[in-house]
Amino acid sequence: MAKKAMVEREKKRQRLVRKYAAKRAELKAIAADDSRPMEERFKANLKLAQLPRNSSATRLHNRCQLTGRPKAYYRKLKLSRIALRDLASKGQIPGMVKSSW
Repeated sequence: MAKKAMVEREKKRQRLVRKYAAKRAELKAIAADDSRPMEERFKANLKLAQLPRNSSATRLHNRCQLTGRPKAYYRKLKLSRIALRDLASKGQIPGMVKSSW
């Protein structure tokens, strides 16, 4: 089980990303538009830099829904490899069986 503080920090980052997504996209569009004046683009970049650092989507890290483990994460199932194997062994994931030969 991951530290509760790390899981909560990740949830806080997700909330910030959702909150500032529209504003961040708007400022990025202004900054990337070559038809706008240089001063306006520069001001958009400054405003973008003033937004909270954790509101950037690149700061998010995928975590297992059950354990909070940050590594060995399966995107499709939103589980870590350990939780996936445990659930598969118990027969709780339809169509998945532990291989043996």
